[in-house]
Amino acid sequence: MVERTKLAAERSADAMTLARNARVLILEAPYYKTITEHLLAGALEVLRSHECQTDRVAVPGALELPQALKAAVGAGLIGSGSHCHYAGVVVLGCVIRGETAHYDIVCNNANHWLMETVIRHNIPFGNAVLTVDSEAQALARADGGALGKGGDAARACLRLIWLKENFNQHAAALAP
Repeated sequence: MVERTKLAAERSADAMTLARNARVLILEAPYYKTITEHLLAGALEVLRSHECQTDRVAVPGALELPQALKAAVGAGLIGSGSHCHYAGVVVLGCVIRGETAHYDIVCNNANHWLMETVIRHNIPFGNAVLTVDSEAQALARADGGALGKGGDAARACLRLIWLKENFNQHAAALAP
């Protein structure tokens, strides 16, 4: 695995403006508790450094993440409405390859339905559901605080929140 360096992470973060003071929903699937805790630590470090408020919701596994997100959309807490409670969502979890096709089913369905929901409902989204071959690979990706995959997902979400807000402001300014 190619190691992420602090310089590379700083360059990618510095190159993009991120939202501040947003309320972000964190959906976590702590099936692999230690890995999810590392992802969460990185996500929270980034979100707190951008003065964001967070709420956390845990579900049993990766397949339940899309269902939890859809429930939040259905309740009007997140989505394309202008008065939603959450500006974006970060999802955290891990799927480790086993000896059966279950890994492929979980990875494909969880990611497909997460993407379908965020695209359909215009939700800024950061994805840190790791799909790996071993626990060692997962820990290598999850570790590192803000420089790990949890931090990457939080930065992605904040960037997309910022873009959505700026596109909306630009559209409003162009309206007759």
